[in-house]
Amino acid sequence: MTTEQVSPRPTNRRVLVTGTAGFIGFHLASLLLAEGFEVHGYDGLSDYYDVNLKRRRHQTLLQNPRFTATEAQLEDEETLSRVAEEFSPDVIVHLAAQAGVRYSLENPRAYIDSNVVGTLNVLEIARTLKVEHLLMASTSSVYGANEEMPFTETEKADTQLTIYAATKKANESMGHSYAHLWDLPITMFRFFTVYGPWGRPDLALYKFVDAMLDGRPIDIYNNGDMYRDFTYVDDLVRAIRLLIDAVPVRPASADDIEEGDSLSPVAPFRVVNIGNSDKVRLLDFVDAIEAELGIEAIRNYMPMQMGDVPATWADASLLQRLTGYRPQTDFRDGIARFVAWFRDYYRK
Repeated sequence: MTTEQVSPRPTNRRVLVTGTAGFIGFHLASLLLAEGFEVHGYDGLSDYYDVNLKRRRHQTLLQNPRFTATEAQLEDEETLSRVAEEFSPDVIVHLAAQAGVRYSLENPRAYIDSNVVGTLNVLEIARTLKVEHLLMASTSSVYGANEEMPFTETEKADTQLTIYAATKKANESMGHSYAHLWDLPITMFRFFTVYGPWGRPDLALYKFVDAMLDGRPIDIYNNGDMYRDFTYVDDLVRAIRLLIDAVPVRPASADDIEEGDSLSPVAPFRVVNIGNSDKVRLLDFVDAIEAELGIEAIRNYMPMQMGDVPATWADASLLQRLTGYRPQTDFRDGIARFVAWFRDYYRK
């Protein structure tokens, strides 16, 4: 059966993780180290947001002797190749990217350089080293203008609304071609609105908490008529960890693929949603932040931003079929954990 669950393999393996100074990469590296993996992080520490926050993440990881790191850009093919060959990973998890839907309106070229050229370099390395499994981050944004929800991996996703989403869909297509041509097992995961401690300053929860503690108004787009599938970061990286062992295998024929499985009929390639499977109203999210902080937000209602979508909602049943796991942290609990971290980190 193509979606049979797998048992975790021994953890004395070597994993190259790109983007370890980033929000999700930091949490994934922390989990892998806790489970006994050897991890090498690769991160360019760009100034898209506070570099000091990125450095603190790396400094925390470097306390573990099984973590090593290289600071360089994905576009630096020579350095990336040398580092990968020296580390000789069993698995690569590619998370590094130019992030942010809204910033892509201002600086689209940064997304091509990092997300397309950089990902090509990662694919070439994975092909050359013949890794057991390459896992790469995509995004719920690839569903674009799709309206049928919850979003499922087997539905078409051809209507991306931003260059950020377009580059991630390009990554999926590039990955499929490499999986087909070189029999390279690849899993793409589509993230849904990830939040939690050590989060990025450009994410809604961080911006809301920071502004509310300082008495500044918060911008609420589409007049609050928005819904998101908020996914707590610990749940997300646990799902990635389990997917490491769910290595896709090229099927003998399309008839061997179970209904609902996104496994390609011509390649060891699969797309998997990672989301909480719970569509939460943005105004309910803001209410929960107010309750946790004990502060009433100054709400600045605004029209929908260019490239944004009114709702996201994941069908995570494939993830559960493959791993036996699905994210389930209630957004109120996740907000409480983020606020506790934020107050401690910034002494507020």
